[in-house]
Amino acid sequence: MISRTPGAVRHAEPVGGGGDQAADRPRRITAPVTPGDLVFRGVLRAAGLSVFLIMGLIAFFLLLRGLQALHATGWSFFTQEKWLTQSHVFGIAAVLPDGVIIAMVALVIAVPVALTTAVYVSEYAPERIRSALVSLVDLMAAIPSIVYGLWGLFFLQPRIVGFVRWTTMHLGHWIPFLKVRSGDIGASYTSSPFIVGTVVSLMIIPIVTSLSREVFSQAPQGEREGAYALGSTRWGMVRSVVLPFGRGGVVGAVMLGFGRAMGETIAVALIISPKFTVTTHILENGANSISSLIALHFGESDPLSLSALMAAGLVLFGLTLVVNMLAAVVIGRSRSGAATAD
Repeated sequence: MISRTPGAVRHAEPVGGGGDQAADRPRRITAPVTPGDLVFRGVLRAAGLSVFLIMGLIAFFLLLRGLQALHATGWSFFTQEKWLTQSHVFGIAAVLPDGVIIAMVALVIAVPVALTTAVYVSEYAPERIRSALVSLVDLMAAIPSIVYGLWGLFFLQPRIVGFVRWTTMHLGHWIPFLKVRSGDIGASYTSSPFIVGTVVSLMIIPIVTSLSREVFSQAPQGEREGAYALGSTRWGMVRSVVLPFGRGGVVGAVMLGFGRAMGETIAVALIISPKFTVTTHILENGANSISSLIALHFGESDPLSLSALMAAGLVLFGLTLVVNMLAAVVIGRSRSGAATAD
């Protein structure tokens, strides 16, 4: 048992009576606490509490500004698939699922690319090019969102339409969500959740790659060498040591990427064709998200409409918070190194 008292001198004393019986019991150890320790502890405590304070203030601000719209619309705000600024008809029943769908499309594309890149950089890349690859991935994270959006609108979209059309023609009959219902019209394949998700995936690849690479690089060297000593190949070592060790970190990286995709605004607003119906066909024109809804309607909003946008932002904030809480639970149960700790 350890206790700290200011100015105390480090010493150990047995708990209980003397003799051999006392020698077998735990000893109470006291150690001095310097003023520097107290300051450091206070700074850390204040930094940790400031996170909760800032998050609470953001939630309180959004709730305070969104109460007017929530009171005026009631539960229809969550069940209605309309957003009419002039008529003061507000509902996020369509934009919320569409935002989740766009984020999921981005994750499906980004996670395999990011994980394979992280494994290659961490375990396979030669030393002479490893630093260049790390710098290149970090540089991707520094590119502004509007640059990705313009690239997706003017470069990617015209070139990916052929692939989208081929996919829906050959697979749409077998996989329902790949079907385009409006017929073989060129505009039917543009501004779709798939195209937007592809662009957003490029924004989250650097995040997932960097965090996963850091976790993989911390796998214990002794266990790596033990796997090799047992005759394992490099991929066998990665599969049995590196990947289990980094499972928790990878989950955290993916959830962070999901939050980044959910909150993406400019790229989605530039490419997507706004539509207030739930999108179930990812290759079909039209969708929306809460973040792009706020960006597109902020300038034309009167006080009640602005309150509705704040309420929509509160819902997005709450959804992201729930995702992060679930990620924390998963990470706690499969923390990095848990599978290789024994």
